[in-house]
Amino acid sequence: MTAMDWTIRPARPGDEHTLLELVRELADYERAPDQVDATPQDLHRALFADSPTAEAVLAERSGQALGFALFFTNYSTWTGRPGLYLEDLFVREVERGKGLGKALLLHLASIAHARDYGRMEWSVLDWNQPAIDFYRALGAKPMDEWTVFRLDRQALERLVGPA
Repeated sequence: MTAMDWTIRPARPGDEHTLLELVRELADYERAPDQVDATPQDLHRALFADSPTAEAVLAERSGQALGFALFFTNYSTWTGRPGLYLEDLFVREVERGKGLGKALLLHLASIAHARDYGRMEWSVLDWNQPAIDFYRALGAKPMDEWTVFRLDRQALERLVGPA
């Protein structure tokens, strides 16, 4: 088989367990294996509800998952347009270096372009130099002057009380 014998397709109902397996592999890679709380039901609700909050694509070869990308729409007041925010992009270790990560990113760029979005953004861990080098090689620019802030679930509850 050649490196380009994969397909990239939109996730569909029934893919939740596969996606969660890939999310867990990503968490292992990112040194945070105990931080995945998502369930297949959570993914189903986010991806396939009447008003989905996210979208995902799966890369496959002969029905076997090789990687995925999960993304959602954000909005920029500066561009006056929606944007595509890439939450996760992951390729299984045995498939890395064969162009699949680039193919997934180009697939999402095509979606953003076709939808007339103003931009595409994502975050990368500071220590993930292979990913940083990969993104820079594609022409992506780091937003070094920005710092990401987060209120996690516990912080939200402390701030406003239980849901």
